[in-house]
Amino acid sequence: MVKNYFRHCFLKIQLVVMILLVMSLNGQEPRVFNTSDFQLVGKVKRCLVITDYGKESFEFDPEGVLTKVTTLYSDTDYDITYYRYSGGLLTEKRLENYREDSLDRQTSLAHIYSIDTLLNKVVKESVYSYQREFLDQFQYKYDGSGNLMAIIRTTNEGIDDTQISYDTLRGEVTKTFNVNGITERSVRTGEKNEKGQLLSVELEKIFLKGEPYKATESFTDTLGRKIREFKFDYDNGKSSFVKTEEINYEYGEQGFLKAKIQKSDKQESRQEFIYQFDGHNPPNWIKMIITPDNRYTTRRITYYEEDTSKTAEEEN
Repeated sequence: MVKNYFRHCFLKIQLVVMILLVMSLNGQEPRVFNTSDFQLVGKVKRCLVITDYGKESFEFDPEGVLTKVTTLYSDTDYDITYYRYSGGLLTEKRLENYREDSLDRQTSLAHIYSIDTLLNKVVKESVYSYQREFLDQFQYKYDGSGNLMAIIRTTNEGIDDTQISYDTLRGEVTKTFNVNGITERSVRTGEKNEKGQLLSVELEKIFLKGEPYKATESFTDTLGRKIREFKFDYDNGKSSFVKTEEINYEYGEQGFLKAKIQKSDKQESRQEFIYQFDGHNPPNWIKMIITPDNRYTTRRITYYEEDTSKTAEEEN
């Protein structure tokens, strides 16, 4: 009885955290995910990810677009997210939570999207509970070039107005988010030639109540792989950002992450990534081991092609 009680409480806490994350992330414009976002190549139909803390299944259509995600906590407790599209655009997202094999209507959500292109594009996202209660509405407004210019959030409590501005200086573009007149975030993007290698550079600054708080600078190669990352905290005494951590990434011949080296003032740590691949062409990894802590992740992958439609999985 005691064990079941604490397990029930833990699941309830997970639900609350999940809903808070969903509500906070909804302020980002809708996007379509595909196999490349999950380090998958080829015509993948389904990818089951198995870790030491649970399982998660990702399903894709023949074009590689994500259509369904299932998170399994146990045989009877799981969450399912459905993605529906029309003309290549996201039109609906449903988050269904099942506890003891029953749908929990109180925590399940439906996101409905509509697009108005009469003038400049406007995407509207309406969020409802499965009890048909209105929770949120977001309007994403774009200019004639397709740049996101505003996010208007409407709830039962009022309206939040996020205005987005763009400034260009010496080939770098700074995108600034102001929420109800207060700066919340800025992202500066540009390019840098480093030892003959062209890198994309992104500097993201986070503000707290309009004041600078943290920052991250990332360097990405032409293949979209993160090469280096710096993290900063704002020092009020120095009136500037101070570097707190440097992270370097190394990749193997097949393009997968091989090592991650983290450096701070007081210590340095290194993680190595070891992969086992399936027999598909092109291959996908089906087991990843992270040393020295020996954490591992196993993937079972099903493909669309008839000649490679068998499941590649790790033997237990």
